[in-house]
Amino acid sequence: MELTQNFVKAKRPCADGYRWYIRNRHSGTDYQHLIDSLVREGRVTDAIWLLDNFGPTDAVLEADDIEADALVFAGTIVVRGGIHVDGVLRAGQAIRAGGGVRAGESITTGGDLEAKAGLYCDGAVHVGGDVRVGWSLNAAGALRCGGLVRVHRDLHCDADIDTAADLLIGEALAARGNVRCGKGLRAGGEVISEAGIVSANGILAGADLRASTHLEAGWGIKAWGDIEAGGAIRAGEGVEAGGVIVAGPGYGIHAGLNVRMDDWPASACIRAAQQPSRLISGYWAEAA
Repeated sequence: MELTQNFVKAKRPCADGYRWYIRNRHSGTDYQHLIDSLVREGRVTDAIWLLDNFGPTDAVLEADDIEADALVFAGTIVVRGGIHVDGVLRAGQAIRAGGGVRAGESITTGGDLEAKAGLYCDGAVHVGGDVRVGWSLNAAGALRCGGLVRVHRDLHCDADIDTAADLLIGEALAARGNVRCGKGLRAGGEVISEAGIVSANGILAGADLRASTHLEAGWGIKAWGDIEAGGAIRAGEGVEAGGVIVAGPGYGIHAGLNVRMDDWPASACIRAAQQPSRLISGYWAEAA
């Protein structure tokens, strides 16, 4: 795609960026060529502006491995090995790596993000589609996903986690911010949030389940260890724990919020090692 002077000007670029375009257009006005030139000159913000304003393409960048200071590509990036970028990693479509993916500043894709090994980012990870990671995922910034997140081992995020679909973790989940799932949350190990956890469907943890503020699920909540919240515990159906169920001081445990009261014994059971205090709703049934 060629970006003509009038085409670029119509998008109202900043004065400095437009002057750069005028000076460099004679070396080529191909869309990806301009993006590459901007990145090469350290004008990564301008390259991102181009991608934001002119959108993704169907182009595919294929490589054995990628190591770069920054990478902005309007199409899909397919790498047989790993990707290591010191700064920004940005794709208009998908990123698929046969190894790990590491970025020092941020990772953003318009489509899916797949790493057969680990995924590590010292900033935010924003993905338009699904995230699939064959090892662990570590993000120092927010993790936002337009589809599901599937991580084979641990997920650690120093900010918020927000997924439009399921959040599926093979082992432990630890977040310093809020965790919000558009569908369900399932982890093979412990689930810990230093803020709140909200799941539109159910929550299942293979060990302890802890939230520093509120814990909420549209369906049921189950953990093989303790369930603890610094605020309220709210479930559309039942709440089950292998250990104790504890809500925060002054807060209660609300189960069966989406179930008729006469169906609570079947669909809104509360099971734990001992009867929880401040049980506002739901049917208490001792653990077998």
